[in-house]
Amino acid sequence: MSNQHAAPYNPNPQPPIPEPSYAERARTLLHLSNVATLSTVSRKQAGFPFGSLMPYALDAGGRPLFLISTMAMHTQNLKADPRASLFVSQPAADGDVLGASRVTLVGNVEHVGDAEKAEVREVYLKEHPNSHYWVDFNDFAFFRLEPVDVYYVGGFGVMGWVSNTDYAAASPDPLAGAAQGILDHMNADHADALVLLTRAHAGLEAESVTMTSVDRLGFHVRAVTPGGMKGARIAFLREAATPGDTRSILVEMVKEARQSSAPAANAY
Repeated sequence: MSNQHAAPYNPNPQPPIPEPSYAERARTLLHLSNVATLSTVSRKQAGFPFGSLMPYALDAGGRPLFLISTMAMHTQNLKADPRASLFVSQPAADGDVLGASRVTLVGNVEHVGDAEKAEVREVYLKEHPNSHYWVDFNDFAFFRLEPVDVYYVGGFGVMGWVSNTDYAAASPDPLAGAAQGILDHMNADHADALVLLTRAHAGLEAESVTMTSVDRLGFHVRAVTPGGMKGARIAFLREAATPGDTRSILVEMVKEARQSSAPAANAY
């Protein structure tokens, strides 16, 4: 017999608010950055992890590509044991380091052969153009991490493993590059609209609201309420593929929220 309390009966359960999968979030996070921490298995201190700062680019399947010197300690480690992990973290908002998203790719790092070198070179130099100064040095070579498993953490209570096949099949969120601009614009210029949307769609009596993240399916808010700080996710009316889509959808949602709240206001 379970010693856990039964969940309260809810005659009208609400459907879950759609969100990107962990696989998509992991792909998006790696897409937004190009420098990470690479941990290899130390050759000098057997069995111990050895961390290195590592610039990277992604191929079409989301696999990290590295341009590294054969003299580097991590390269020597990889030649002895290809097992490694790559850790990427989102910049912390408001100093909340543990609330930031992060992802760890676990896999094997292998040397890129001559047949693929030209294609990999082009992809890498597009992401790191300054590398053209040393890309053709004899002691530099391209390597690629083949993911075996992926672990995603999206903040407190949001975490889970992602299979390498799900990760490879996912795509970065189409709003990823514009997300910060959307957040800055909404928080600076549309504070009243965010309060209205939070009251209408999240049922929170918000006094003030900050939009904390946005993706193709919706956005998260942090609301100041009489009961304290609360978080909520609000779904878009339909999927957004561009910043223009996002603006149109938000305008439509605000208009609907104002219309639905008008009768209550007019009752007085």
